[in-house]
Amino acid sequence: MPVERRQLMLGAAAVVVLGLAAWTLWPSTPAPTAPAQTQARARNPRTGAPAETGPVGPVRLAALTASRDDPGQARRNPFRFQPKVVPPPPRETPAISDPAVRPAPIVPTGPPPPPPVPPIGLKLIGVLERANGVKWAVLTDGKSAPLYGKDGDIIDGRYLILKIGSESIEMSHADGRGRQVIRLTGQ
Repeated sequence: MPVERRQLMLGAAAVVVLGLAAWTLWPSTPAPTAPAQTQARARNPRTGAPAETGPVGPVRLAALTASRDDPGQARRNPFRFQPKVVPPPPRETPAISDPAVRPAPIVPTGPPPPPPVPPIGLKLIGVLERANGVKWAVLTDGKSAPLYGKDGDIIDGRYLILKIGSESIEMSHADGRGRQVIRLTGQ
């Protein structure tokens, strides 16, 4: 019996807490307020009587009851097919009649530019520092055994190590082209 009573009390407390939370967090909509101009009760300057105003401005009752023009004959009929009117072509500048006066197309002269340098396909997986202060970089291409090298060494016969830092390495191709920084995260 005491266990049921405790559960009953905890359930009642939970309902009260949820009710209070819902009441305080429930979005309340504020009552709409009239603009300051309508609250001030503007007066008509000619008659001195209170002016009839609406949410946007004064209401013109005579304009609401006035007759309007008939729409007349409409040009567009949505139930009848008519071909679309084609606009006239834009005016063009007069064409040059003499072929000798036309400028010649620009043709690049000389050899084609060299192809871009391919990126270095190695990843830095570690940096070792010996007791004498020389740093060694541990690199991998993901296919073979790890490659090791220090500043100035050529790795895999294709890449030159320029500088080894604590978290990155600067390399280039063996001929000095395509300088690239490889971070310890793998690129």
